[in-house]
Amino acid sequence: MQKRQTVGYFETRQQALQELALFNENPYDIDAKKITVEGLHEKWKDEKYPKIAHKTHQVYNMCWNYCQDIKDMAFVDVRINHLQAIVDGMGDKWSAKKAFKIMWHQMYDYAIKNDMNVKKYSEYIDIGKKTTKLVRIPFEEVEIDKLWENVDRMDFIDTILILIYTGLRISELLDIKIENVHIDKEYMVGGMKTEAGIDRVIPLHKRIIPLIQRYYDKAVEVGCEYLIVNSLGTQMKYSNYRREKWDIMMEQLEFSKEHKPHDTRHTFATRMDRTPANKLCIKRIMGHASTDITDKVYTHKDIEELIEAVNYLR
Repeated sequence: MQKRQTVGYFETRQQALQELALFNENPYDIDAKKITVEGLHEKWKDEKYPKIAHKTHQVYNMCWNYCQDIKDMAFVDVRINHLQAIVDGMGDKWSAKKAFKIMWHQMYDYAIKNDMNVKKYSEYIDIGKKTTKLVRIPFEEVEIDKLWENVDRMDFIDTILILIYTGLRISELLDIKIENVHIDKEYMVGGMKTEAGIDRVIPLHKRIIPLIQRYYDKAVEVGCEYLIVNSLGTQMKYSNYRREKWDIMMEQLEFSKEHKPHDTRHTFATRMDRTPANKLCIKRIMGHASTDITDKVYTHKDIEELIEAVNYLR
């Protein structure tokens, strides 16, 4: 006996025949019409999350929190007005809007890849234009000198210097594991965010090697797998670092309150541009994509060149 499935219900015979013709041309999974937004999101997440950094997980989790009002809807019933209403409710959070749109792009791609007959409404989400420009304030040389003068007097000042001399993002530094620290060879392995930035070689300037060594020894002593540990002997989290360490250090050092942790990365790039270092080396150190970089294989000579480049800094 032939088993029949219902494609859908329609007001007229003509509409039904049109839908049947579309189905015969592109037979999609009928059960997929019943999957909710939350159900599809979970399936997409199972496929996506193992391939991306933990920091990106947090961004997408934040985006998902905005979807609670439509999570029980059938995914195929979502329309642009549902998505646009969510984005409009985000106010001035342009970065969150952009991330939300990207997440929905990927969810639609996942649905289409799995033969769901849906229209990609994420393409029509209007997130507006970015109105605020993020200002980066590089550390001045006198400020860097002051950091060195106080490096043994205040806890965690050395992390600022490590950031300034490596070009690492603070999240990248906090995620480095001691198994990826090779002090004797003067480099670490770490990084995230972009394909070119993930698991890149991070050369160590001669001045910060003793600072890295202290953190390495401390992590080994307390049995933590991460290089930067907190007072409990576990991985230091960004929120705690920013609130309990960074802001306090800026105040005690009498530096501008406008200084953000990412300013250290901008400082590194600015200082390196003033050196004779090869521009390709600088890109590789910072994890910037380049048409000249065809793979992520580092030879011994490559690493030596990166170490030479970073040591141009005073």
